[in-house]
This record gives sequence, structure tokens and C-alpha cells, in this order.
Amino acid sequence: MSLPEVDVCIIGSGAGGAPMALELGRAGFKVVLLEKGRHYRPQDFIHDEILNSRRNFFMPLPWEEPHLVRQGAKGRYERSTAAWTANCVGGGTVHMSGFFYRLKPVDFRLRSTLGAIPGSTVADWPISYEELAPFYDRAEAELGVSGEAVPHPFAEPRSSPYPLPPLDVHPVAGEIDKACKGLGWHSLPTARGILSRPYRGRAPCSYCALCGSYGCEMGAKSSTHASLIPAALATGNVELRPGCMARTVEVDKQGRAKSVVYLDANGVAQEQPAKVVVVSCTAVESARLLLNSTSSRFPRGLANGSGLVGKNLIFSSFGESHATFRVSKHAEARPWLKDPSPFVNRSVQDFYLLPDARFGFRKGGTLGFMWTHPNPIHAAVGLAGTGRTAVFGKALKDRMRDYRDSRILQFEVYAEYLPTPGSYVSVSDEVKDKYGIPVAAITVERHPMDLAATRFLVERGEEILLRLDPDDVRRVSTSGETTILQHGTCRFGNDAATSVLDKHCRAHEVPNLYVVDGSFMPTGGSVPSTLTITANSFRVAHHLVRSLKG
Repeated sequence: MSLPEVDVCIIGSGAGGAPMALELGRAGFKVVLLEKGRHYRPQDFIHDEILNSRRNFFMPLPWEEPHLVRQGAKGRYERSTAAWTANCVGGGTVHMSGFFYRLKPVDFRLRSTLGAIPGSTVADWPISYEELAPFYDRAEAELGVSGEAVPHPFAEPRSSPYPLPPLDVHPVAGEIDKACKGLGWHSLPTARGILSRPYRGRAPCSYCALCGSYGCEMGAKSSTHASLIPAALATGNVELRPGCMARTVEVDKQGRAKSVVYLDANGVAQEQPAKVVVVSCTAVESARLLLNSTSSRFPRGLANGSGLVGKNLIFSSFGESHATFRVSKHAEARPWLKDPSPFVNRSVQDFYLLPDARFGFRKGGTLGFMWTHPNPIHAAVGLAGTGRTAVFGKALKDRMRDYRDSRILQFEVYAEYLPTPGSYVSVSDEVKDKYGIPVAAITVERHPMDLAATRFLVERGEEILLRLDPDDVRRVSTSGETTILQHGTCRFGNDAATSVLDKHCRAHEVPNLYVVDGSFMPTGGSVPSTLTITANSFRVAHHLVRSLKG
């Protein structure tokens, strides 16, 4: 059924879609915001590991909505939940940990800085850090970000402090500060998308330790669900439709986007006409939607005349190590081990960019320190192990007793994930989801520089952990990727032959189609990208409002 036309139809309510809805609604435009997932209430966010982490509260079930993932073009596709973020109003911002870093100026000109990299399609951004900086300020204020900016070699320029002071931290943060100082490095407070004080009618953090993988029943986590969506709805110009799965974006005879065809909460096909269509489903799912939106004008997918939709897929390189402290052994000498404070909030960025390539790379990344997540089932599964080395019975109980007598400090590495011709998204006509729509098929081919940089950063992080004199340091990974951080599949640029979108994230080939999730990013940077996606969406919304009014 075709519905009355609106000014703008936005698909996706996360870090990219919500700022657009808010700004367009404030400007007086009529907006429909489609979201395939549910609109949870604060009372739905309960501390249940099975519900949140082992069911489909956030992620779809792989037999209902799989992603197909393979390693290299000759690999075999496997059904997976990898590269899903979240299916709910607010998207992945609902269950994020809220580590809110900005990109650095070098991230906008990586191709110019590093030169051509064999085997990579690395490209500069068509905008600079200076152009995005005011919208970083805007995103931090609208979401509510707590932190403290301190000088360090790779500090990005700021025009003002964070909107909120930093959260209270565990005393181990001071130990990390001393360890870094002894190594000649800089320990930085980590900015968080979590309220340290009451802010705009929202309550501050209750320090429950369950940020990542959980929604916040307090509204203290600065998800778009808690911040931007309520403000957008309050304008009276935005209609939120949860439970609506977009199937295709349709075009008219002139090749302009004319409507979004979707399945509503009852499974009934609907068509929403709009003067402008904004896509923000995540880099993987937006590419899937565009590739599935075929027509006589766009037989290879909407806005895909260049063949670049789905190409240049970027995740985030990942590494991790753990340091274990036995509480019963060290509690007297280190009373801070019994402190229950959940936040460490320390980062190291001394190796964000190296002066030369003596270690096999130049672009490094960020170390972020935290206590391990307290999910008990996840911990028990890890302690049991797998395969021939797995344990059960008394051996497993002994491990669990040791675990309960331990505090485990970890760091995570966020490193550059270079785009390659071998990492891309296509669609599979052979496998369809529960809606009958061809699913995303993801091919991953890592660049060797990614792995060299991640290993180097893990080694530096372990130097810091060893300075704390733990009972044990265990390396978890030096070759992983964080697929929840995804970018690149509709990269923006000034040349229509080498990019899908222009500098305003408008499709070169479809003048009223915009893409504002991480798809636009030619490079992913060496930090989590949620804040950057939000800031860019505010930037694009500023342009779109002026364009529509003009």
C-alpha cells in the first residue's frame, strides 16, 4: 500500500539516522523514521546475560537473518551473526560501551600521509578534521559525553571542554598512569558516552558495570535511544515506525529516489513515498539494501553505476591481552583490588602514527584499558575451553574458584583496518532471510600491515600490564577484527568514478539519496567510530536542511 508522501524517509535509527531525524524535525520537515527492530522501554533493559547476550534481544538469530562470511574469495561462506550491530530503536548505540574518541587530523589525509600502499585502496577524505570539528562539538553536546581533554602528542584540536566532567574511576587508573609515565608514554582519560552528572533531564550513571552488551535502564548511556530519538519525537514532525524492515528503495523514470518499500510490523508490504531518502542501516546492511534495489535504471543496484557499492569494506583491527591479579594474595599490599568501581577509562595513543615503517607499518592505533566484562556465563565458557584442552568437573570448578579470587585487567586495541579490493559486501540470491530478502555476503581479506600494527600495539600494551606486576599476563588475540565497527561500503569523495557519495554523503547518481552510517568513511581510523558517524550525520543534516529550505 502506498502511503502519503513525506519530506524525508530515514531508514535506521542509530548513530547515523537519529541525528538526521532530529535536525530535520527541528527544521520543520515531515520525517518518517523506519527501524526494523523493536522500540524498547527502559524497564526492558534488565541485567540478564542470557536475554541480552545469548538470545535475539539485540542480534538476530543466524537461522532467521544470517550474514554470510568467508575469508578470501576462495573461502567458503558460513552463516554468522558477525557484522550485525543491533536490531532496535537506537541501533548499536543501545548496547555499546560508549568509548567516544574523535578521529585525528591525520585520519582525514591518510593516503597523502602514507603514500600509495600496495594491496590497499586507501584514500583521503574529501573533508578535513577542521570541517567536522564543529559537529563533533555538536554531537558531544546533544548526546552527553563525559571526559577530560589533556595534552598528548596526538591530541586532536578542540574548541571547548567536554560537556560533562569525567566519570569516577577505579584506583587502578592511577597505577596505569604511573606505569605509562615510567615508560615515557601518556596515559589519557577515556571520554565516555555516559553521563557523570544529571543532564538534560536524564539521570547520571549508577556505576553498575554492565554497559557493553546491555541497554541502560537509567538512560545514563548516551545512546540515540535515550538522547536524540526522544528529542526528535518531541518536535512533532518525526514519526518513528519500529518493526519495519526496508526491502528496496524505488526510483522514478528520472532515476531519483521516490519511495521506500518495507514490510511493516505485521509483515504487510508498505510503500512510503518521500522527497528525500536517507539510508543508515550500517555499512553492511546499507550496501545490501542498495544492491537489492535493482531497476532498469540501476540493474546492478541503486547508485551503483561505478560498481563500488559494497566495495572497500572496513572493520576495525582488534587485539587483546589480560593481566590477572589474585585478590587473596595481594589484597593487603594492594587494597585497590577490592575496590568495586567499574571504570578504568584509560587510553594510550602514543603509537597512533609512527615516524617511519621500521616495524612494517606506520599507522598504529589506540590502547583502551578496562576491567574484563563481568558476564558469568561468558567467563565460565572461556574457562572451560574447547577441543582437547577443554576441562570439566573438578578441574573446571578449580578454575572458577581461581577466577572468583581474581581481578582481571585487560586492554583492547583499536587499529587501522586498511581497505583492500578483497574485502567487500555482495548479496546472495541463494540465501534469503525470514523476510524473503537476499542476505549480505561478506568477504574479508586482511592487509598484512593491519596484523603487524595490531601485534605491535598488543606488545606495547603488555609492557604496561607487566609494570603492574600481575600474577599472569595472557595474550588473547593479535589478529582479530571488530565487525560491529564497520565502514567504507559507500565511500564518499569528489570523483564519481572512485566513490559512491559526494562530500555531503549524497549519491553521485541519485541526487535525493543520502547514506549517513559508517558506509561513507574511506578509512576507519584507529578508534571506535560511533562518535564520528554521529558528528558526520549532524554535518550532513546541516547541509540537507539548508538545501531543502533553499
